[in-house]
Amino acid sequence: MRLNQLDERIVHALAEDARRSYADIGAEVGLSAPAVKRRVDRLREQGAITGFTVRVDPAALGWETEGFIEMYCRSNTSPEDIRRGLERYPEVASASTVTGDADAIVQVFASDMRHFERVLERIAGEPFVERTRSVLVLSPLVRRYGSGSPA
Repeated sequence: MRLNQLDERIVHALAEDARRSYADIGAEVGLSAPAVKRRVDRLREQGAITGFTVRVDPAALGWETEGFIEMYCRSNTSPEDIRRGLERYPEVASASTVTGDADAIVQVFASDMRHFERVLERIAGEPFVERTRSVLVLSPLVRRYGSGSPA
């Protein structure tokens, strides 16, 4: 499903601040508050909007170290095997299969370097993992939360 221009503007407004009122969004996009609500309800029903959330600085929760782990898996490892193996780690913020040499890339938040190392060792020890390669984030430069447009 591709959003039309008006729905995309509504989604962008919500992505910037999901607590904005429908009246405020309506004033920005040229609709009444009830019209915005109907569109948001429709977008939720169609699955374009999957939920509303809060963005928290990981450091506020004690997650001071961020890194990415490239996973190189044994042959015949399915994406579902990878997902099942990683979903039990609370330190894993995201994981995706990728193109290139690695099979997947995993974003990890940890309390410190020692914690990151322990998580890395546990992930490397999963039965489907052949080897890993990791990098640590020095400074996050750009983070978008669903408000960017691909076009």
